[in-house]
Amino acid sequence: MFSKNLKYYRLKSGLTKKALAEASGLTPMSITYYEAGERKPGMDSLLSLASALGVSLADLLRRRNAELCFEHGDFRKSASLGATAQELVYESVEEYFGRFYDTLECLGGDVLPTAPKCGILPATYDVEADAVAMRRHLGIDIVGPVPDLVGMLENRGILFMALEDADKRFSGINGFVDARPYIVVNASMSPERNRSTIVHELAHLFFDWGGVTGKAQEDHATAVSGAFLLPATDAIRELGLHRRAITRDMEMVAREYGVSMMLLAKRANLAGIVSDAAYKAFSITASKRGWRKVEPSRIEPEKSELFEQLVYRAVCEDDMSIQRGAELLGRSFDEVAYECELCGV
Repeated sequence: MFSKNLKYYRLKSGLTKKALAEASGLTPMSITYYEAGERKPGMDSLLSLASALGVSLADLLRRRNAELCFEHGDFRKSASLGATAQELVYESVEEYFGRFYDTLECLGGDVLPTAPKCGILPATYDVEADAVAMRRHLGIDIVGPVPDLVGMLENRGILFMALEDADKRFSGINGFVDARPYIVVNASMSPERNRSTIVHELAHLFFDWGGVTGKAQEDHATAVSGAFLLPATDAIRELGLHRRAITRDMEMVAREYGVSMMLLAKRANLAGIVSDAAYKAFSITASKRGWRKVEPSRIEPEKSELFEQLVYRAVCEDDMSIQRGAELLGRSFDEVAYECELCGV
């Protein structure tokens, strides 16, 4: 779908319609018509647009599944993202999952598991109880670490995307592709923050909020995220009933549960393990170190390999050509061909 591709690449390049028009020798009105799908450019205009955007003609003309139905969630009110930045996130989500669904179409059949039902868990506003309800809804233990959060969600039919080169004010968003839930996070954030954001978005998906919106819903989703990743019973078992301060050895627990020290300290305070005074002292020190903005990561990033796996499967089963697989993955023909060679035995 040319119109969608044009808008996606324009937003990705950071160009306004006016700037793209000037760079391509066209008029802003022409760009508006093209993106709205009201007019189609000639070959000379297509080549000028591709050159101005730094993409190939094939990129601009790549087929899009026009029948996919997207329902995007709202951005957090605190994100202060401008309209253009929000549009880019939505367009990036649709471009990525468009390629994902092209692959599913090639494979045919029920490739993905049935996702858990969304919007059905009653929000009790008891943080620990709601976190347990989420774990049960996902069919995982109600205590203990969740080591591969992304893999666990994908194995339950929830789509995931880590958005590269996203605005630093963007943290995460949720929504649906053909009624299947998705979660998207900013790839540039720390692994710990991404895990917290994923569960935060999961809470938005799973709970029936009973009319509660805005900051109250955001605050509860954040609190439930912390309790989901580090349940109070786990915090007490791992850290003990009482600590005089937040100490360096507690980093081992943060690594085990895949959470930041800021989150662990907050959870320890809420569980009564450390006093308000000890938590405040830690918060002051953490602020001086810049941890409120960027805390050093202690774990490896979680990565989704589902899309890549499905493309290689389609190529190896002759449901898709190597060239098509390369186009979908944005890789060279030789790279895809190499991955689909027989393993030496």
